[in-house]
Amino acid sequence: MSQIAINTSQNVNINFITASIGERIVAFIIDALIQFAYLVAVYYIFFSILNLGYILNDLDYWSQKTIVIVLTFPVSVYSLVLESLMEGQTPGKKVMKIRVVKIDGYQASFGDYLIRWVFRLIDITFFCIVGLISMIVSKNNQRLGDIASGTAVISLKNNINISHTILENINQDYIPTFPQVIGLSDNDMRIIKDNYLKAMRIDDRQVITKLSDKIKSILKLEVDPTKMTERQFIGIVIKDYNYYTGKES
Repeated sequence: MSQIAINTSQNVNINFITASIGERIVAFIIDALIQFAYLVAVYYIFFSILNLGYILNDLDYWSQKTIVIVLTFPVSVYSLVLESLMEGQTPGKKVMKIRVVKIDGYQASFGDYLIRWVFRLIDITFFCIVGLISMIVSKNNQRLGDIASGTAVISLKNNINISHTILENINQDYIPTFPQVIGLSDNDMRIIKDNYLKAMRIDDRQVITKLSDKIKSILKLEVDPTKMTERQFIGIVIKDYNYYTGKES
């Protein structure tokens, strides 16, 4: 298995195992079967039970095409909608435990999923040969849509997952300070904690200051420096996140 080193905006390198071509193909087949099952169900309901075929025969060509497009539209936007709702996964990807992420370490946005979806039209041409060749020759098993959107598909089967890297010991009587931390994701917190611990080990005050300022900017927090140091602030943010998300070790 190949690895991808994601360099975060805080210059922290985090290694992930890239999803293999085989895993992506199996995920694609699972999703294709789900879409096929939908089409079969639609055909059976609308044409066998509701006799839509007779109605279509009485309509003009463009009306017929419009109805067909409406009925098959969910299949067309299947990957775009589900990857957006499931944070980089489709049912097929979820079964195979793989996910779409940004190369910069952050969660992909709707715009990224949209780019991947548009390029999917090219990737699946000639029986998916274009996408397959792209994954074989690219460094991180990326199809054209991944390259264009700056994303990669990683495996979630790593021995150490995101949840393991954000755990923090907190007492049962712990009282949180910043409820705004619930606006962060597991991925955000992993980046924060990794960067914080690295800076603490080498006493890099500049990185700690930048990280503190970034967190305050994202969460729109104002902290009195006379009452709480930057290191104390970041430590509390990490503990507060664990408290609110129930990730206690």
